[in-house]
Amino acid sequence: MQVFDLIAVFPELLLLLGACFLLIASVFVREKPIVVSNNSASIDEPDIFHTPRGVGFVYFFSLILLAVLAIAFVGRVGDESVIAMNGLFQSDPVANLLKAGCCLALLLSLIYSKQYLKDRHLFRPDFIVLCLFALLGQMVLISGANLLSLYLGLELMALSTYALVAMRHNSAKSSEAAMKYFILGALASGFLLYGMSMLYGVTGSLDLIEIFRAVADPRINHLVLAFGVVFIVAGLAFKMGVVPFHMWVPDVYQGAPTAVTLLIAAAPKLAAFALLFRLLVNALLPLVGDWQPMLILLAVLSLILGNVTAIAQTNLKRMLAYSAIAQMGFVLLGMLSVFDDHAFSSSMFYAITYVLTTLGSFGLLMVLSRKGYDCETLDGLKGLNQQHPWYAFIGLILMFSLAGVPPTVGFTAKLAVLEALVDAQYTSLAVIAVLASLVGAFYYLRVVKVMYFDEPLHASHAVSGSTLARGILSLNGILVLVLGIFPAGLLTLCLDAMRRTLLGI
Repeated sequence: MQVFDLIAVFPELLLLLGACFLLIASVFVREKPIVVSNNSASIDEPDIFHTPRGVGFVYFFSLILLAVLAIAFVGRVGDESVIAMNGLFQSDPVANLLKAGCCLALLLSLIYSKQYLKDRHLFRPDFIVLCLFALLGQMVLISGANLLSLYLGLELMALSTYALVAMRHNSAKSSEAAMKYFILGALASGFLLYGMSMLYGVTGSLDLIEIFRAVADPRINHLVLAFGVVFIVAGLAFKMGVVPFHMWVPDVYQGAPTAVTLLIAAAPKLAAFALLFRLLVNALLPLVGDWQPMLILLAVLSLILGNVTAIAQTNLKRMLAYSAIAQMGFVLLGMLSVFDDHAFSSSMFYAITYVLTTLGSFGLLMVLSRKGYDCETLDGLKGLNQQHPWYAFIGLILMFSLAGVPPTVGFTAKLAVLEALVDAQYTSLAVIAVLASLVGAFYYLRVVKVMYFDEPLHASHAVSGSTLARGILSLNGILVLVLGIFPAGLLTLCLDAMRRTLLGI
């Protein structure tokens, strides 16, 4: 290992050391038992729980660490592509931009969820440390230049999120969600690993660059490669939660605590896009004729089934789960126009803006939740405009963005993907995507109708969360609107990062 390698992986090392330090420090923090009467405790909460005294330090240290890492990665977006750690790790503009997005997503998630976790006695050092290890897995995955490093990052992220989903031990729903997530996640990892082993058997290498060169050779065994591509695409589809590998998404979204649902719904989507890009573009682009039809089928099924099924949902978390399935279909559509940096950048832009909107959506649900009550159903939003017009307006912006209504950033993102499809002569797919979006607009606008035109079920909507969380939520909603009106900056950044990364392949 040389100094060059240490510089390339320094942010990841900093995150690893910070997470290990917090994990060890939390062991020596004494816990003070607090007795809670049965009248104030919810069904899933015990009468006696423990609040670690050092959790405030762990939380504050984590926020500072995440802010520093986000700034560092933003500063690295303009750097050239480099390969480090003997071909295991690559730092390029796309990786740095996505890692900055992951750090900011986790930062906002922790800010939104603090009061929610406190009310449910989940605000503990181990929760925060698991979040940091999941982020470390995402960063390793995003910069993976070798099949082993890709799989290592994927498993580190997955194992951390499995534990987070099961964090509420006394909840049957959380335990069920964790079991489903673990079993189906293990199955997806097996599919992906089997596909990788077939690639290695044919090409004789684990490096993405060497695999790219090998599969471009017409003398290679194409039949075995095709089978490997099938297993890899199936594993990717599981991780992205697209049809027909979507079974875990609604159950995990609904069963997990809302704070954990946000952690699963936000930053991992950027890591999933990176995994898709690394495997299908960096390594398997010469086999585009094999994986492109599969992506078309997955995207169309996800758009149709995700939007249609979401109409029947009254649970907001479950509705947003089916919405995520449909939104990932749009991300897949952007990957169809190969050899086109505009198409790839539009897909990345879509993933980034979707994560931003998702952060605000689940942040709003947590702000409207309180001790003993989770705002998870449509009834919980009835009459919100009459009592909290500002939060109703934020909810309106977020729903409009998910539906693709101008002038929000969701409209710009959908338009960018549709333009890439039309340019690549996929006009029929663009028409299907537009029709599916029209169907999806129904259930998003239904949320707006409930907030603005229905009578409230309760005398008052309680608003929880710190002043910082509510301020960040307001900025989040405004940013969704501003990026829709002035999208050129982020679009140009994504295009420039994608263009310089593809030139370095």
